[in-house]
Amino acid sequence: MPKAPIERIGGRKLKPATLMMGHGYDPELSEGALKPPIFLTSTFAFENAAAGKRFFEGITGKRPGGSDGLVYSRFNGPNQEILEDRLSIWDEAEDALVFSSGMSAITTVLLANVNQGDVVVHSGPLYAATETLINKILGRFGVTFLDFPAGATPPDVAVMLEQAKAQAASNGGKVAIIYLESPANPTNALVDIEGVAHAREQVFGRGEGAPPIAIDNTFLGPLWQQPLKHGADIVIYSLTKYVGGHSDLVAGGVLGSKAHMDPIRAIRNTIGTICDPNTAWMLMRSLETLELRMTRAGENAEKVCAFLRGHPKVDGLGYLGFIEDARQKDIYARHCSGAGSTFSVFIKGGEAEAFRFLDAMKIAKLAVSLGGTETLASLPAAMTHISVPDERRAALGITDNLVRISIGVEDPDDLIADFDQALAAV
Repeated sequence: MPKAPIERIGGRKLKPATLMMGHGYDPELSEGALKPPIFLTSTFAFENAAAGKRFFEGITGKRPGGSDGLVYSRFNGPNQEILEDRLSIWDEAEDALVFSSGMSAITTVLLANVNQGDVVVHSGPLYAATETLINKILGRFGVTFLDFPAGATPPDVAVMLEQAKAQAASNGGKVAIIYLESPANPTNALVDIEGVAHAREQVFGRGEGAPPIAIDNTFLGPLWQQPLKHGADIVIYSLTKYVGGHSDLVAGGVLGSKAHMDPIRAIRNTIGTICDPNTAWMLMRSLETLELRMTRAGENAEKVCAFLRGHPKVDGLGYLGFIEDARQKDIYARHCSGAGSTFSVFIKGGEAEAFRFLDAMKIAKLAVSLGGTETLASLPAAMTHISVPDERRAALGITDNLVRISIGVEDPDDLIADFDQALAAV
């Protein structure tokens, strides 16, 4: 039998950074290996036939509670289960699931919640692939959507939910899910999670008919924002970003109560969107330094943004540490414990000037993605969000001069020197 996990010493609850070094793993079960081995196997041998039956009853949902053991690598595996245990600690979630990518996580969450005729209500902007999934792909199967701006007030959200309720009734469906992204990609606009939860209660009450609130927490989580504490039911991550943190893997995660995770797990078991064991092992390695990396990157971003603020060739900053809007500042104060290290900088001019700035950078890499150890820069309007129609991009504030920056863990003065010389090229 594995040893009981050590989560407290005396009366002290151990912090996540400590638990990342061994939680959920007993070396005695793996020949004393200090770190978990990578379990490269497609299937697992049952102790006896009765155990096989019992495990499959749990996996298929014939018996509630999930599997009592390991069955097949499309369903579960040691590396994935240890990773899920550790991932849940940061958000204090009851349960967690890992996926082959952030988009496979988002897709599996939506498939577990929507049916034909249903309405998805979401904040805007969203990551472009998420918008495409909701609008174009789910739309092919009779799912419709309504969206509200990231900074909408609770009364505005309540009005939208009432509209969605009427739209769903006319389509013979329901309001299936409220999907948020905060901070929004790439504008960094914050959504009032608590406000959305209050609006949902106003429109749907507290009963079972209320749609779950899911949120993409990639930009700030899990260190600087923990949405489950503010009214969200499901938290989603592109683990590719800060959690993976080295730009060398692609993965996704979903966290929440067992009641919300069980239907998502059932869909994952069927369509096979689980993360592979090697990637799970790499993510466990990354979790050990998550707090260190994110803290350093956040400190660097603050220094870089202090330099960029007021620069004659910068038209504005979408950095959470320098919020001027009173409502956004209020949301930040209630929901966030740090400003993060991904922000937008508006270069004076348009696409041509933004291109000159990007092409002149020497340390920062011109690449999409974020949350890695290296600094990355991209132009969303011409890259990640190019598939978004021009008029919608304009409405969402994704302009041709908006450059998205993800600050890494390099020396901050070196980064400032790079930004200085790149801006001189504009």
